Parts: sequence; structure tokens; C-alpha cells
Amino acid sequence: MQWECHIGHSEHSRICRAMQVDRRWTEVFKDAVAETIPRDEPRVSPAKSALMSMHQFTPRSRPLAIRNSLNSKGELRPSSMPSIPNPFPELCSPSHSPVRIGSLVGNAKTSEEDTHVVRVFGEDTHSRSVLISSEATVRDVCHILVQAAHCTDQENWALIEQHPSLGLERCLEDHEVLVQVQSSWLQGGDTKLLFRKNYAKYEFFKKPAQYFPESMISDSTDAKAEISSSQLIQSMLKCGSCPEIQGYLHVKEAGKKSWKKLYFILRRSGLYCSSKGSSKEPRHLQCVADLEDLSVYTVSNSRKLYSSPKVHTFCIKSCRDRFRSQDLKLLCAENEQCRTCWITAFRVFKYGKQLQCNYLLSQTSPKLQIPPRKDTKWEEGEESMVAMDFSGKSGGRVILNPQEAQSAEQEEGYNWRKREALRYSLPSNSQGSRPTAVHHIQPWFHGGISRSEAERLLEEQGQVDGMFLIRDSQMHAQCFVLSLCHKLKTKHYLLIPCVEGGRQYYTMDDGVTLFMDLLQLVEFHQINRGILPVCLKHPCVRITL
Repeated sequence: MQWECHIGHSEHSRICRAMQVDRRWTEVFKDAVAETIPRDEPRVSPAKSALMSMHQFTPRSRPLAIRNSLNSKGELRPSSMPSIPNPFPELCSPSHSPVRIGSLVGNAKTSEEDTHVVRVFGEDTHSRSVLISSEATVRDVCHILVQAAHCTDQENWALIEQHPSLGLERCLEDHEVLVQVQSSWLQGGDTKLLFRKNYAKYEFFKKPAQYFPESMISDSTDAKAEISSSQLIQSMLKCGSCPEIQGYLHVKEAGKKSWKKLYFILRRSGLYCSSKGSSKEPRHLQCVADLEDLSVYTVSNSRKLYSSPKVHTFCIKSCRDRFRSQDLKLLCAENEQCRTCWITAFRVFKYGKQLQCNYLLSQTSPKLQIPPRKDTKWEEGEESMVAMDFSGKSGGRVILNPQEAQSAEQEEGYNWRKREALRYSLPSNSQGSRPTAVHHIQPWFHGGISRSEAERLLEEQGQVDGMFLIRDSQMHAQCFVLSLCHKLKTKHYLLIPCVEGGRQYYTMDDGVTLFMDLLQLVEFHQINRGILPVCLKHPCVRITL
């Protein structure tokens, strides 16, 4: 019986062509084992050899069994046949190409090792889990949280590294990789990330003289006599440096509760302390720490935790060390301005030009555009609405100028608040609940928080000039308090209600200037300083994630 009749003509031709490469088998596939045939033996054709082997080992009525090429995990099992060389290795090898395997066919998936889940807390106890990549920076995470929390702006937001048990806090820089920062945390510790405003992150670029007082600038700074101190600092900051800082600091002695006052000098090469008074001779200077492998933290509640002589405490810690109290180098300044100067100088000396780049990126970042909220009920009607003016005698007219329409809207809102304030100030015999005042929904109003809590909030968010909040007064009924920051200090102004002409107003200058409500008071002092040392500029806000 001839087996050729059971094989199609095209299949028979394919087998014959495949078997014709028998002589070059060892040349193309080096890993394969070639069959050695003596020269004196007669050579059988490849097609006939294949058919003879099939006839010898395979019964006629039993089909050929094809082995499953998948293993238990569903992956392809390596074949015993020699591998065919790939003519385009750059398209398939991740080590030679940035293109992932499977991306050319649309099956690319992100590896689980490249993604991490971080938990970020807001100003309250609420938190949000964010899925980020292993290379995500702090700036990227802040942008994700701004969009997730529907913030009205994306400026001055920051991630804060907080260690509650040690009382440590540090504002993370925008260029830092978040996964690398978390790698130094203790497993199972209480360390967490906070998402809040920090107006003072790059404020020293705008007001360098306030952050670097002349009394703390070293006398050995070059060309100090030729130019002013403010011009010198400004030029050095643009180059990614700052002047040498010097002054007395209280340092906690290792293994003791006592503090010792020493003279410190901060240079680009590191932090030094003098063993003989305020001498800066090389033989009297001892190196305390290297700035390259150093992180600076502010310390809260330092009097209770570490018995510090002042509340203006900060600490330096090596990035390689774990967060243990014995590994912290605690330092205490005389006032808040001195502490801010030391911490700012540490940042500039360590990161240099990178801080300048972060500042420029924060200034050039586009404003977050939040789409207007549309109601399906009024969607068609709002598209056809136009601004109109009904003040004339000839009826209404359509306002075509956008600026005029905006001014008319503001005037209408002002008149509405005036009518509402008059209506609420009149006596009423109704027992119904009074509508919520307009200031209750403003981001700068914080309700019945205490004086110390208000100062803590302002300090945490930077305590820059013009930063403010309004709260209920705890000592005077129906009064409010304006808490305002100026020159790294917080001042409090009492807002007193008064009645004139049957209407209720608010004043803080004994009735010289009257305001219908707190919103009008804030809008006025955002443009006019009045009796305040500075205009209202940055509202202290808290969000819920």
C-alpha cells in the first residue's frame, strides 16, 4: 500500500521542501543535534524516510497525538526543536528596546512591581489611597490629589512627611520620588503623608531679606561690602546657592536631657560647630554633618517630648538611619525667624539649582481648569441666556461687552448681599430657623476653633505675609476674630457687630468702616490694607480627601 495517496499534493510538497534542508541543518541551527550518516550508506530521500517512520510507529486507525505546549501556569512550554534566529531582536527584547513585549499587539500590561499604593491624609482624619508608579514624583502625586479633591487651584499644595510619635514634619520637595522616600520608613510605624497647603515653600525666592537676616549672614561672604545684602542673596539664590549662615543654637547632648548652647556655621561643605566660642578658625571647627546625606525636620511639641529650652526646634537626620530618637540631632533656635533661616539654608545648600527649577515650574504650571457644573434640567436654557441691562427707560438691552457683563454680575451680587443683610437684620417673630450666613461656606472660615488651633494651622501652612482665617470668638458672643500672619507672627483682630439705622454691620476699627457681612469685609481688605499691616492674600484652607 502506498501512503502517498493519503497525503494531499500541497502537503506532500511542503514536507519535501522542508526535508531538503537536511544537509544545512547543523549550519543554521547550532544547538540542534544533527544525524550523522556515513557516506558509504545509501541515502534515502527525506520524504520517503518520513513516510517510513510514520508507517513503522503509527497505527493506521490511530491519529497522531499532539502534546499540549502549555504548562500548568498557562505559559508556553519551551520546545525541544531548535529555535529559529530572530531577524528583528530590537522589536521583541525589552533590554534592547523601550517597547514592551505585547505593546505591538495591544496586550501590554503594567507590571505589579512598577505600581505602588500610597495612602494620603487630609487636614482631618479622612484619607485617600492613590495608585502611583515607582518613578512618580511628589509633584505628580499632588497633581493627582488636586484633581481628585476638586481643588479650585493647584498652586502651593504639598506633601508633608509626618512622624507623630517623634513630633517630626518635613515638606517633601517637588522633585523627590515618593517611593524612595517611603523606603526609609519603619515597617508598621505611625509615619504618614499629609496633603495640605504650604505657601512658604518658595517664598524665600520672593522675599530673601526676610528669610536671611543680615545678623545671620557670615562676615566672610565675598563682595558683601560692594553690594547690599538683599542683592547678594538674590544673586546667589539664582545660582543655586546661599550665603554662609552662622549663629548660636541649643543642641541636645547625646544620651542626656540637657541642652548646650554652641556656635554653629552652615556652609556648602557641611554643618560645623565651634569648640571655642564664636571662633571660625579651622582648628576650632568640628564637622557635625554632611549635607548630601541629610534631611531637616521641624519639631512640634518639643518642650514636652525633648525638654527643649524654646519651641523653635528642628532636627537633622541622616537619610540612611532609621527613625529612632537616638539617631536625631536636635537643635533649637531663639525665635521662629532664626529657625526658618537655618531650615531654608539647609534646603538651598543640599538641592541647589534644583530648587530654582522647582520654583520656576510651580510658577509656569497652568491653572487648573474645572469644567462648569451643568444641570440637565437647565442645560438647554443656560446656553441661550445672555446678560441684559434693565436700568434704562427704553427697556432691556443685551450686554455685548464681556467686561461690562462681568461688572454687572458683580454689582448684582453686591446688591443681593445688601438686600439679604437688611432682611436678616430686621426683627422677625417667626420661629423658623434662620438661613445659614454667607461666610459659613467660605474656605477661610473655620468656625469655633481656638486661638492656639488657629495659630497652629497658620504655622503649618507657611505663616507667610497676608495669610489669614476667620473664626468665631470664644470670649465674646456674636463676634468673630480675624487671624492674620505678618513677619512670621500671627495677630488677631476682633470683628464686632454693630447696629446703625436699624441694620447690622461688622467693624474692627470702632465703627469707622462698616461692612454688611464678613464676605464684604474680606473682599475690601484684599484690595485695601486699612488698619491691617498687610492686605489679605492667602486664605488658610482645609480640604477633605
